[in-house]
Amino acid sequence: MSRIGKLPVTIPSDVKITLDGNVMTVAGPKGSLTQALHERMTIAVDETDQLKVIRPSDSKQDSALHGLTRALINNMVVGVTVGFKKDLEINGVGYRAEISGDVLTLALGFSHPVVYHLPEGISIEIEKQTKLSVKGIDKQLVGSAAAKIRSYRKPEPYKGKGIKYADERVLRKAGKTGK
Repeated sequence: MSRIGKLPVTIPSDVKITLDGNVMTVAGPKGSLTQALHERMTIAVDETDQLKVIRPSDSKQDSALHGLTRALINNMVVGVTVGFKKDLEINGVGYRAEISGDVLTLALGFSHPVVYHLPEGISIEIEKQTKLSVKGIDKQLVGSAAAKIRSYRKPEPYKGKGIKYADERVLRKAGKTGK
């Protein structure tokens, strides 16, 4: 039995779930998310507001889909109630970020500013000019946007300059040594 798939998903009172065939829509206080689930998985809702995912057999594919389906549903429920957040840090002399509307402008040591247009459903908060928070209700979209911003200037191993996740540890290398 899948350790993730067998866990029930608790549905808060302010979340409404609708299932139309294999398309699930979850609506909550922060917004609404829609996800197409695999047709082999069965979704059952208890009277105690707990949702369970039931798989048809113990085959390898069904076992993998069992955990995946449960994780996708749980991420939608958490997203519409609490939301997701990824923190980024910018390290380097003169490196900074500015936001105006839905456009993020990054100064990363290039001869030109890097412009990133925010996707629909993503918001960015800048605490200082070097600390960003990517927020949204869709976990995949938040992670994708944070990875895209990080890809503009990945942290380099000698001085640690670049954009890194707040919880990321950059392995540092020793520089050149004299004779």
